Amino acid sequence: MKVAVIGGTGLIGSQVVRDLNAAGHEAVPHSQSTGVDVISGQGLDGAVAGADVVVNLTNSPTFDEASLAFFQTSMDSLLAAARKGGVGHFVILSIVGADQVPELDYYRAKVLQENILAAGPIPYSIVRATQFMEFMAAVLSWTADADTVRLPATPIQPIAAGDVAAAVAEVAVGSPLGGIRNIAGPEILPLDELGRITLSRKGDHRTVVTDPTAGMFAVVKGDVLTDRDARLAPTHYADWLS
Repeated sequence: MKVAVIGGTGLIGSQVVRDLNAAGHEAVPHSQSTGVDVISGQGLDGAVAGADVVVNLTNSPTFDEASLAFFQTSMDSLLAAARKGGVGHFVILSIVGADQVPELDYYRAKVLQENILAAGPIPYSIVRATQFMEFMAAVLSWTADADTVRLPATPIQPIAAGDVAAAVAEVAVGSPLGGIRNIAGPEILPLDELGRITLSRKGDHRTVVTDPTAGMFAVVKGDVLTDRDARLAPTHYADWLS
């Protein structure tokens, strides 16, 4: 099966390409570095030509309100190219609970991306994942100073990028879901506790202060970022840190 992986040189995309090729498929990575631009449309027709499946893993360069325009334009361009190329399955990666946090511009943008795909002309699949373990360092940096890191106790169910890539690759070569598959890490932990675990394992002696107003995830209430009914990935956070 030939799979065009748009955003195929990034954190998830590069691993999706590797997994698919290792399984005997023909996965081709496309990105700005290979001459493909999802906003201008440059190179899109050629990228998806002859592909059975398109996997779109591109991401907005910002997480603010501008992300809405990014996903609108990129999805319109990609769906038009995929339809012209006769693509039979279109896959995107989204976020568990994205539709439950309208306060976050980026989450609203991801819901917009999902809705554009679902209303489009091509059979589709949406893979929703919980927060990537690889992003914990960035989350800690948002509200940190020399002595402390302030984090809310928001429940998080972190998943390793490698596990996300494996799930996306599996969906890509299967029959279109016509809906959503949720995937998550194997354990739920409060974000402040994840911060303490992370700093301890890295030998960082800063103190984590529980602050319900700190950072982007402060607006997230309850278990929005977790999904007990999701397919659980195998990698635990402590093992990933090791």
